[in-house]
Amino acid sequence: MKKGLLAVLLVFAAVFGCAASAYTDVGTDKWYYENIQAMSEKGLLKGYDDGTFRPDNKITYAEFVSVLKRYVSPSAGSGASGHWAREAMEYAYGSGWYDYDEINEGLYDTAIPRYMAVKLTALALDIPHTENDDGVYWRYMNEIKDFGSIEGRYAYLVIRAYNDGVLTGDENGNFNPNNPLTRAEACAVISRAAGMTGIGPADTPASPETLPPVGEGTRGGVSENGKLRVTGTRLCNQNGGTVVLKGMSTHGLQWFGQFADRASIAKTAAAGANVFRLAMYTAEGGYLSNPDSMKRTLYNGIDGAIAEDMYVIVDWHILSDGNPMSSVEQAEGFFDEVSAKYGDYDNIIYEICNEPNGGVTWSGDVKPYAERIIPVIRRNDPDCVILVGSPTWSQDFDKAADDPLEFENIMYTCHFYAGTHTQWLRDRITYALSKGAPIFVSEWGASAADGNGGVFAEETRAWLDFLNANNISRVNWSLCDKNETSAAISAGAGTDWSTDTLSESGRLAFDDFGR
Repeated sequence: MKKGLLAVLLVFAAVFGCAASAYTDVGTDKWYYENIQAMSEKGLLKGYDDGTFRPDNKITYAEFVSVLKRYVSPSAGSGASGHWAREAMEYAYGSGWYDYDEINEGLYDTAIPRYMAVKLTALALDIPHTENDDGVYWRYMNEIKDFGSIEGRYAYLVIRAYNDGVLTGDENGNFNPNNPLTRAEACAVISRAAGMTGIGPADTPASPETLPPVGEGTRGGVSENGKLRVTGTRLCNQNGGTVVLKGMSTHGLQWFGQFADRASIAKTAAAGANVFRLAMYTAEGGYLSNPDSMKRTLYNGIDGAIAEDMYVIVDWHILSDGNPMSSVEQAEGFFDEVSAKYGDYDNIIYEICNEPNGGVTWSGDVKPYAERIIPVIRRNDPDCVILVGSPTWSQDFDKAADDPLEFENIMYTCHFYAGTHTQWLRDRITYALSKGAPIFVSEWGASAADGNGGVFAEETRAWLDFLNANNISRVNWSLCDKNETSAAISAGAGTDWSTDTLSESGRLAFDDFGR
């Protein structure tokens, strides 16, 4: 280390096993005393020339990595030229502690954020992988209030750190991934991970009783959760953990297809959503009259969602045509083409009949339709999740629960609008779940059922609390700027929308992504 840096940088002992320093600003009554003492006794660090440690100062990448390297490999450095910490940083990179796109020399002397400190510590000290047997892994994904702000490739490492008491959140249950780490916190992270000390009293995880009343599910993109499957009444990821999808639906692609572009999908993903629904109407100027045009818009939307690491629902949007059997041959051709094109992707979820209505019945119309369409999809995509609507605009799913389809990875859709559908429909979901029928809310709104009226904020929150408590996925209607209450974007905002131009309904939906 250059002599001039001694006054401003943490000094690392040249010999492993130096005696502990007496820091004038680290009292025995401080939460971090035990951690700093343990690190000093191991010869991993000492303070400044004036006898202070300055525990509240920020620690840099170079300092943090150098301490880790000294613990793992205490031999003297190779004398690499350039930055004083280059040898330690090169050792860390060569050992796989970080990737080439994460740290460069320009960052060496900048404060290290909490998420990166977790990754480096976990990989350097080999924090054990958290098992899912007792649900701990998935529980923390809900208990961390700002989990949605943690980039996917760091999320599982944060879970491991939480579970092992290495680094936890603040008093409000937030992890604050981008906040810089202090020198005291750095000592605590490393000493705990290395087994030198226990968890400090000022950094104890919030108890479950102080956290929001949510279920056990987790959000996350396709790279994190992989191929989805249905287990019991739960939507689960490739490892068997419960998954809750939250996202937006387009309005009819024939009218508002511009909001299925990559930019709108990316902005939705950036807000925390992990699913995007493409509402391809069959009638009303949709697929049955303009199949080529509709497929181009649909495929652009699918490709955009895949690029954004999102799950994507391909919605055969039966509405004014009422009975899905009226276009069953066209549906067979459509789903055969789509499943052949995208069957190798883990992103795709098929919704085969949006809202059957107009006197149709489950056993007489919708179930026979599903029994024709599902095998078509399964020939190309054998293990995909398929959503099936029910009569009365996808509210008679209790009938499906009493007479279920004999296929795996099937979920029954519920559609609700908070101004029209209240506790009675939630009770119907409870009944369906009790019968073993998995429910997916593929369309919900904060308005009345016609898309206007309200916003019914209180009833919407009652619905969202209920869905959270039951780990039920949901997709909001709709991502467009139509002049109606249920539109998530303020009327006339256009495709250059942002979170600042969300409607009241849109703010409720986007806020839900972070719940």
